[in-house]
Amino acid sequence: MSTTVIATIFVFGLLVFVHELGHFVTAKLVGMRVDEFAIGFGPKVFSRRHGETIYSLRIIPLGGFNKIAGMDPDEEQDEKSFSAKPVWARMLVIIAGSAMNFVLPVLLFVIVFLGYGIETASDKPVIGSILPDKPAVAAGLLPGDRIQTVNGIPVTTWQQFVAAIQTNAGEQLTIALERSGNSQSVTLVPEFDQRANRGIIGVTPEIIIKRPGFIEATGIAVKHTYTIASSMLVGLGQMVTGKIEADLAGPIGVAQMAGQVAQTGLIPLLQFAAFLSINLGLINLLPVPVLDGGHVVTLAVEGIRGKPLNRNSLQFVQMIGFALLMLLFVLATFKDISRLKLF
Repeated sequence: MSTTVIATIFVFGLLVFVHELGHFVTAKLVGMRVDEFAIGFGPKVFSRRHGETIYSLRIIPLGGFNKIAGMDPDEEQDEKSFSAKPVWARMLVIIAGSAMNFVLPVLLFVIVFLGYGIETASDKPVIGSILPDKPAVAAGLLPGDRIQTVNGIPVTTWQQFVAAIQTNAGEQLTIALERSGNSQSVTLVPEFDQRANRGIIGVTPEIIIKRPGFIEATGIAVKHTYTIASSMLVGLGQMVTGKIEADLAGPIGVAQMAGQVAQTGLIPLLQFAAFLSINLGLINLLPVPVLDGGHVVTLAVEGIRGKPLNRNSLQFVQMIGFALLMLLFVLATFKDISRLKLF
């Protein structure tokens, strides 16, 4: 339980801090006054004023906020207020929070790559692991076996070995291999995988750990973040169109996952935080009222019209957006509780 609590506070705290830091720094850069920068909710545990901003830590460490002057229309407005700045400046401040949620994964992946390395599949014809209930198990293949020939044809790369298996589904193959310095051979018949439309025997290649330099690690981290974000967008589109079932997880589910991941080590926890940060960044940019993306759309309309939207209309749209988010939150939470098998 303590591991889950610590991991949850770490993950949520890190994500919210970075998100709010994006809003805060950008607001300062465009000349807005930030009255308070807070991490957490509820009563203050610690606070200190520096310049025009109060920096506070609150008792519930699962959120945070920036109190930017003038964001509430009922507040007294001045030249440093949010509403007094041009549309482009306000859009920049709104987008900056989600943008930081894409910067954070890059930094976390760089830390992981530099500290642990990058796992890559070796091109050598060496077996890394054996999948259960597949032809490789029945034939007696073992991790570490180095494939030498398939039906007498020399094999020097993993791709050559894979090609020989994939194109010979249902055919008996004789595989010569080296194990612990000794040569031996086995026979097996690749089974046909209908989904992949090819032969398989249930083996994976040997995994090697590569330790990149800082520049290479940064480049790989950026590509990795982009790939994950793209996959999430595709998945989100498929959920919206009904091509795949929506799989929701609320705060309880995320906390449970954080605890499970933390038990496997710090590196997996950092990777989980990076994954969650990308998710948060994408969700926040959706054009839904009360989310950052919804604010950006509102500001874009204001820029096109040359004047703000009607206040009553804006409040009505935001109320609908808030209601939809609350409904989604309730559904996700109910699903989390159902997973805990309390119902």
